[in-house]
Amino acid sequence: MSDTTAWVAGFRSAVISPYEQVKLTESRAFADETVRQVLHLAGGGEQFRIRLTNLFGQTPLVIGAARVALRKTGSEIVTETDTVLRFDGADQITIPVGAEVVSDPVELAVTAGTDLILSLYLPEPTGLATLSHQPSETAYVATGNVTAEPNLADPEEVPARFYVTGVDVLAPVGTPIAVALGDSWFEGVGSTMSANLRSVDALNDRLDHGWAVNQGIGGNRLLTNEIGVPGLDRFDRDVRSVPGASTVLINFGINDLILGGMSGEPHATTDELIAGFTEIARRAHESGLTIHAATIGPYAGCIYPGMPLEETQQTRREVNEWLRTTDVIDSVFDVARAVEDPDRPGFIAPRYDCGDGMHLNDAGYRAMAETIAITALFS
Repeated sequence: MSDTTAWVAGFRSAVISPYEQVKLTESRAFADETVRQVLHLAGGGEQFRIRLTNLFGQTPLVIGAARVALRKTGSEIVTETDTVLRFDGADQITIPVGAEVVSDPVELAVTAGTDLILSLYLPEPTGLATLSHQPSETAYVATGNVTAEPNLADPEEVPARFYVTGVDVLAPVGTPIAVALGDSWFEGVGSTMSANLRSVDALNDRLDHGWAVNQGIGGNRLLTNEIGVPGLDRFDRDVRSVPGASTVLINFGINDLILGGMSGEPHATTDELIAGFTEIARRAHESGLTIHAATIGPYAGCIYPGMPLEETQQTRREVNEWLRTTDVIDSVFDVARAVEDPDRPGFIAPRYDCGDGMHLNDAGYRAMAETIAITALFS
């Protein structure tokens, strides 16, 4: 690293506990298995390093071998780029309960859009794995230590990510980084699997300098625990500590309004949500970050039972009107108006609906990204 370069976030993956009471993905453990995972970089640099976590584990996590390479296709690697991943010079490491480790730098230049393949051999029983539960990407699991195999033979395909929180890249000093903190509308639920068509990917397609890293968690709420710790509580871990972060995008509200209905909890009130948005804006500004908020998207057509859809529409409208007029937030991107059916207020327009009435499809996420004012983001 020189005076002209610095470590910044090139990829992020927000993790949750496998012991959540409400689960959108089944928790799992590993033993004598290799997990091969795709890490799609938002930005590049001269070198990179990988962050691994045992944040929610209940036993030390033994990494028996780790390798990284550029991806060719599926679980196949570009063999000439295959590199042993080391930690303080060692090719094995045990990560204590609740801890995170950063690998030694890998001297391989990468660019925005690069797909890295990370292969981790887990020799000992792991217990339930800390995970990103709905990343719209496939992990490949095979028996034994096959980290060096060019392609995995008939691996199990799993729609989740395990033990990874990010990739840092060595980039020019001053590279601006936006952190997208929010729920499934950032994580990408409803987008095409393994196609990198989430809203944050579509935003990156529009940027000509800097990039956005994705800290979305499907089911996450701003105010209270449900799936993942609340957005307010993970601000320090998932935004403030991200190297290079200069701004934060937030997308919250749908789960605060309706997800608690599954377990009989009351929905958030207008005043509670406004107070939450105000507090997260205060923390952002206190940290020297600008903050840009999405309006709360439509969900009246949600097909999942037990949710207070009609009862919360007035609250959604009131919070959105506050967001559109407040000076607490640096800018607002009006997702609600962009994807709402003009003939059915509160419903996602059919051309943007993934089919469940609550999440967007690829075109919807592209429309969401297009509402973000690029000039406001990195001004």
